[in-house]
Amino acid sequence: MSGVHGKDSGLGRRTLLRAVGASGAGVLLSAAAPAAWAAGAPRPASVTAAATGSEAGRTRVHVLVVDGCRPDEITASGTPTLAALREAGTWFPQARSLPVMETIPNHVMMMTGARPDRTGVPANSVYDRALGRVRTLDRPGDLRFPTLLERVRELGLTSASVLSKEYLYGIFGDRATFRWEPEPIVPISGHAPDHYTVDALIAMVDAADPDVCLTNLGDIDRMGHSDLTGTTLRAARQAALLSTDRQVGRFVDHLRDRGLWESTVLIILADHSMDWSLVWKTVSGTRILAGDTELAEHMVVAQNGGADLFSWTGPDAGRSAALARAAALLEAHPGVLSVHAPAQLRLGPEAGDLVAYCAAGWRFTDPYVVSNPIPGNHGHPASEPIPFMVTGGSPLVRKGHTSSEPARTVDVAPTVAGLLGLGAPDGGYDGTARTAAFTG
Repeated sequence: MSGVHGKDSGLGRRTLLRAVGASGAGVLLSAAAPAAWAAGAPRPASVTAAATGSEAGRTRVHVLVVDGCRPDEITASGTPTLAALREAGTWFPQARSLPVMETIPNHVMMMTGARPDRTGVPANSVYDRALGRVRTLDRPGDLRFPTLLERVRELGLTSASVLSKEYLYGIFGDRATFRWEPEPIVPISGHAPDHYTVDALIAMVDAADPDVCLTNLGDIDRMGHSDLTGTTLRAARQAALLSTDRQVGRFVDHLRDRGLWESTVLIILADHSMDWSLVWKTVSGTRILAGDTELAEHMVVAQNGGADLFSWTGPDAGRSAALARAAALLEAHPGVLSVHAPAQLRLGPEAGDLVAYCAAGWRFTDPYVVSNPIPGNHGHPASEPIPFMVTGGSPLVRKGHTSSEPARTVDVAPTVAGLLGLGAPDGGYDGTARTAAFTG
């Protein structure tokens, strides 16, 4: 990598680092002003000796999210790099995504170690009562819980985010010491292709060498959304898996070439998996409630593919009875798996008043039957199983191990924090440090 330099960006206490990616293209990385991370405590020798220029004892942690990947899709023939990394580290075959099984809340859980009733981020899409409309949770202020990205500064460490999706870049804001704004963006999908994302990740390593880095690779997820049934375009899905696998290989090879692999712990997981539905297997919560005049007038639906979030906007006096009627109508409809109060799923008030899951092989489409034409969806229990491995060249990683522990997305933060010696946030973690992945 060459051509790295600081630049006054006019962004207050932020500067820009311009780097040249592996493809030769320019990559623009934003960074907090030096004082923002230099003010932290001295880096503990058990974690890193970078301040003295020595690599002895340093541990780098990369959390790499292969968005939308199913655990059964990691195979020696289809994803050889990921399969080899799985065999070289610790694999958690019982791993699960958590409600709502969508991208934004599960990335937030990874970085906070807290459930949505504490973070304020229960789904991708919610009804915003203050604005009186449904919107995406893509604003920094939507996340009300501290993340690893800023908390590692307590140890004098730096963090980075390399996020392929615009709404992820939005909700994490400037919490990381260094970050990359995704580009180029694919129209409609709102994400940068994995090749460009890994270009940025490689440039991030070369320009900033962060202690902790969160990366999202979005191609597998976006291909999954376009597949008609999960089988009709199977060749395209396999091509996306292989392509992402090769990008992961590029990154690993770069770490090896730079001599950084032996100090790296690599946590690879998905935020959710994917479920597919045939064109006629759709459920519209709006239409189900349309026959009840009061519900039709006062119930707003935020559709999240495999989950619908219902918010009552009528008078408080009629709330309980209205919600009971709505739940009964929904539960009786074909394709609806279950209906829950948000508190049952630890989702918090932002999730509204009722949460409905569709059954496997179905999808929600609201407010109209044609509102969700995407056959590949997630958000419901069918999309809970995820790949989850702890691997890397660090001697701390337990090699060739399979653990029966029920690892979850919310376990990432306490696992990384335990590895670095970072204390828990106020109120503690909701997740569990997966110490089975480490030696000693």
